[in-house]
Amino acid sequence: MSGFPFLKYRGTKLFVESVSLDKISQEFGSPCYVYSRAALTNAYRELDTAFAERNHLICYAVKANSNLAILDLFTRLGSGFDIVSEGELRRVLKVGGDPQKIVFSGVGKSSDEMRAALLANILCFNVESEAELILLNQIAKEMDKIAPVSMRVNPDVDAKTHPYISTGLKENKFGVPFNEAEKLYFSGENLTNIRMTGLDFHIGSQLTELAPFSEACEKVLGLLDRLEEKKLKINHLDFGGGLGIRYSEENPPSFQNYVAALCENLGDRTQRILIEPGRSLVGNAGLLLTRVEYLKHTSHRDFAIVDAAMNDLLRPALYDAYHEILPVTTNRQNTKNYQIVGPVCETGDFLGHDRRLALSQGDLLAVMSAGAYGMSMSSNYNSRPRVAEVMVDGDSIHLIRERESIEQLFANERVLP
Repeated sequence: MSGFPFLKYRGTKLFVESVSLDKISQEFGSPCYVYSRAALTNAYRELDTAFAERNHLICYAVKANSNLAILDLFTRLGSGFDIVSEGELRRVLKVGGDPQKIVFSGVGKSSDEMRAALLANILCFNVESEAELILLNQIAKEMDKIAPVSMRVNPDVDAKTHPYISTGLKENKFGVPFNEAEKLYFSGENLTNIRMTGLDFHIGSQLTELAPFSEACEKVLGLLDRLEEKKLKINHLDFGGGLGIRYSEENPPSFQNYVAALCENLGDRTQRILIEPGRSLVGNAGLLLTRVEYLKHTSHRDFAIVDAAMNDLLRPALYDAYHEILPVTTNRQNTKNYQIVGPVCETGDFLGHDRRLALSQGDLLAVMSAGAYGMSMSSNYNSRPRVAEVMVDGDSIHLIRERESIEQLFANERVLP
């Protein structure tokens, strides 16, 4: 079941931990996102244990899923956070996240975002251009602060992933060119309100092979050695994130093998290791629960029109991404080849193509591996309220985000006088 470790059928009914998805639908309606606390906790602890022999900090990538309940859970487990906006910063601070465990990534930080992060006293800015470095120095000087900086270098390594989520090639917008990084480090040393403290790279998302990680590590460690030979002290190495999950037939490395590949060439280097996992912690800990509104049979195709849509889960429309789709009740034998589509007025509004299912109107479906980049990428397109989110903890269900009302959609809008 797509690597979802706390999902199983009991008889004909699909359960998350000890709660049936039928019960969740009855209490909270559909569509809704459903997460397993045990799956989230176990994923974090497994990764943390894999790094046990190294001084390390896990910085969860908030963009993958920014619900406060998930951030609070990771905070309790000791996690740090990788943020890309002031909104994400405020979310982390809201749940009591330690600012000294926050790294701020992203190519387009605004001056206001820099000020907010400096005021919060975050651990580090992952700087991605010379222009950003200069502006950060200026803002820090105005505030009488010293900005801790890690340069994100672009190692020009092919991550062998979808082109939209590849970030480590020289044609990508991310990071500073590898052959310019050394010069920028020493120019930063001459800026009065910048303190160079780390070295960072991130080559992409949904990586399922170890070779790209190893290649990038080798190149970046060579840069580290050159910096240290010239007496520039680097306190931490940030290996980014990007480890993939199983959606269908993928076979991603285990956390243990992933960490071993990252660390195999570290030798006796003493820098603290930072890692920025997102999808690998939350992706297979969540699903999207949806109901079949109509079955539409044509001479060419059979459609199951469900109440979830591309505004609820964008990945299939955006990336042509595959998500396994399971029936919540399995008690029928006559299957058809269905196109699972939503009600949004776009041909691209689909959740799955060519799924062999036995369906009736009103049936519930579980769209798997939706814990990452599901709710966080959702929208109100077609003036559709965003869905509820619930967390299952053993035999308990917790509402962690209320379903939006239609009135909330236009509460901040004004008509002309």
